[in-house]
Amino acid sequence: MKFIVNGSALRKSILFLLVMTVPALAWGQKKTPSAPSKPSAPAPHASAPAPHGSAPAHTSAPSHNASSSGRPAQGSTSRPGTTSSGRPGSGSNTSRPGTTTNGRPSTTTNGRPSTTTNGRPNTTNGRPNTTNGRPGTANAAGKPGAATNGRPGGATTNKASMNRPAPGRQVSLKGGGSANIRPNGQIRSVNRNGMQISHGMHGGRTVVSTHNGARVVTNGRRGGYVQRAYVTRGGHSYYSRTYYYHGGYRSGVYRGYYYGGRPYYGYYPAYYYRPGYYGWAYNPWPAPAPYAWGWGGAPWYGYYGPAYYQPYPVYPSAAFWLTDFMIAASLQAAYEAQNNAWLRPDAGDGMLWASLAPMAAPADTAKLSPEVKEQIAEEVKVTLAAEQAEAAKPKSSSSGAAPANSNEAPPALDPKFKVFVVSSDMSLVADGDECPLSQGDVISRTTETPDGDGNVNVKVVASTKQDCAVGKEGPVSTDDLQEMYNQFREQLKDGMGELAKKQGTGGLPKAPDTSTVDGDIPAPPPDKNVEKTLQDQQAAADQTETEVKQEAASSGGGGAQ
Repeated sequence: MKFIVNGSALRKSILFLLVMTVPALAWGQKKTPSAPSKPSAPAPHASAPAPHGSAPAHTSAPSHNASSSGRPAQGSTSRPGTTSSGRPGSGSNTSRPGTTTNGRPSTTTNGRPSTTTNGRPNTTNGRPNTTNGRPGTANAAGKPGAATNGRPGGATTNKASMNRPAPGRQVSLKGGGSANIRPNGQIRSVNRNGMQISHGMHGGRTVVSTHNGARVVTNGRRGGYVQRAYVTRGGHSYYSRTYYYHGGYRSGVYRGYYYGGRPYYGYYPAYYYRPGYYGWAYNPWPAPAPYAWGWGGAPWYGYYGPAYYQPYPVYPSAAFWLTDFMIAASLQAAYEAQNNAWLRPDAGDGMLWASLAPMAAPADTAKLSPEVKEQIAEEVKVTLAAEQAEAAKPKSSSSGAAPANSNEAPPALDPKFKVFVVSSDMSLVADGDECPLSQGDVISRTTETPDGDGNVNVKVVASTKQDCAVGKEGPVSTDDLQEMYNQFREQLKDGMGELAKKQGTGGLPKAPDTSTVDGDIPAPPPDKNVEKTLQDQQAAADQTETEVKQEAASSGGGGAQ
């Protein structure tokens, strides 16, 4: 009897355990993540991390799959994922599992497969494939990635944050084309019927189009130019440009380049000085020369200097004198372009520009540092040496013999030329935010190969108070960079002419022969129809933007201003 009672109790106990165990098993099966595929050769826990400055594998274009630290971004398919400490971490690579400090495959410190500290798969804040919980996006190579702050990855260079889209919204236009609208409702850019319109954040507008084979570029009240095919020599195509500004004309010659499937146009000297004058400008003078520019009462200098810019106290060679001449010319042009006390119809956004008041000079040194000016002076010297070599060549050999439309990089991508003075109002998208750049700011190119959109990466190395902060990095069009190079060459030529007039006076030493000789391709006479062509393009751009504002308003999200 006692045995029967115990057997009944035993059966009840077994039934109770079964009832409790089945739900527990079902709950555990729901919560346990699927096991990662077993690796063929897990990375050992004690393996050394890659050096912080190690370079990525070389390809035909810069890597687009790295985080802002320069290491592979999360989502890399070629290398294991990494953590911020540089050790292999959880990532989408399937050939080698990521590890963390606990040494377990595909885990973090909580020891669960394919999770982070909150125990959810492949996240930090609980959302898939992110660092801060936002999905990664494909980069130019078609590989997913995420930036370290959680915004979409992919980059024009080796930093995932560089390829984040500009803030705002895209509007598809009726009849084709598109417009990009800033968050404040202002038009950032328009691409319609072969016309490209770009607005800087300070109100400047650039319009580019092609009419009957001529390239037409307007820069608002700053004027613009018309470029036409000119001659072909030695397998190269040359173009004539006629600039118009405030009733004045000037013409120049530009050489065509074709690189990465895109055309570029580089300044080509229509005349040269005698070789001895270039040597005098390049080499050190017998003694440093003081020179008084007389800018103290100039409005532009009252605005920019000495808070941003200070000239050298003395000049060891003409290269440094020319550097100050060129920087001053850029700042003066920028001041004149912005110092308009009326409503500018060319701004396209109804922005009222007030007269600029002189800034109070701070107690510290100028933002345009001596180191940056030294880099510009070195590029002046490089250019002087190159022009001296060209001036010494017979005319028949200076055009070269490269085939037409050869894949030749434009001068703006020359490894010896990396620092550029900004030549027009534009903007830079850095870390997902947009900031302005103005004429006279200085940027440094950090990559040499354009991405699929024709952009290279630059870093801001000098800027005025209202523009991008020093150190900001982002992509800039190679075409824009080439125009900065072109302005540099034109200003250098102007500076050489001014120096030829002033040599031997004001403390400057006397120069040798400063006469000039024509180059292979002399500049044509200015095209006096350019003023009308630029006015017509401005009117067409105004009409286009009126239509864009209406369509942007009808598409929702507020109208463009």
